Amino acid sequence: MSDSPAPVTPDKTLSRLQGLGAASRIDARWWLVTGTILLIIVLVTLMPDPYMRIVRFVSDGIGVTLSITIISFLLTLVVGMIGGLGRLSRNPLVNGFSTLYVELVRGIPLMVQLIWWYFAFPVIVQGIGRSLNIQSLISYQANAWAMAILGLVFCYGAYMSEVYRAGIQAIPRGQMEAARSLGMTHMQAMRHIILPQAIRMILPPIGNEFIAMLKDSSLVSVVAVVDLTRRGREFMSSTFIPLQTWIMVALLYLVMTLLSSVVVGWIEKKTKIER
Repeated sequence: MSDSPAPVTPDKTLSRLQGLGAASRIDARWWLVTGTILLIIVLVTLMPDPYMRIVRFVSDGIGVTLSITIISFLLTLVVGMIGGLGRLSRNPLVNGFSTLYVELVRGIPLMVQLIWWYFAFPVIVQGIGRSLNIQSLISYQANAWAMAILGLVFCYGAYMSEVYRAGIQAIPRGQMEAARSLGMTHMQAMRHIILPQAIRMILPPIGNEFIAMLKDSSLVSVVAVVDLTRRGREFMSSTFIPLQTWIMVALLYLVMTLLSSVVVGWIEKKTKIER
């Protein structure tokens, strides 16, 4: 008897094609990252003046940008979950407050919100301090880092609330009913059954929100945070070479966002729900 190869079923062929497609997308992202890093190396090597000077000058701003983005994003995940659950609450007061928060914040530009937190919020605190005669509140001054993080969290928390809400609503209602029939409370079913599945489903939009926040963190420079954008502006102001300055700043942002995209893609692959 001759050994004949096992027939390739349509399902196997489709899964192989999907695997090749995913691999090519990952390879494309890595090619972009590698190409951007190589371009930076070439510019710094062939034209150290001004590109090496720019990199050295703005290097501390890169750390500030990443720190503010990561801290703000972790807090946004918590605020977004609370807001999403509030939007689904049957309590009219909780639901109404959550809806008001989401609609109000989404209607105001992020830059305006950052300026409000940095310049207007301290005035409110000082006014409360004068009315209550509390000296610590009267002399309150805004901290640039705290106001930048607060502004980003307050703004992106509204968008993240909608992401959580959509993910929870995508889980079939029968799962909640089955959990309740087993004796679980609504909170236990949400914590152990619904939310773990919803979070895995919403990982792609959560990753997109992180990348968007990383780019939007450049706006915190308007409230005196010395991030990558502000350092680039300071270098340009002192040297009067805007073209090379903003080419390098843009490339550094591109490397950070592309690396974030690669990490998000890897997490999605590891946590993908098989259907």
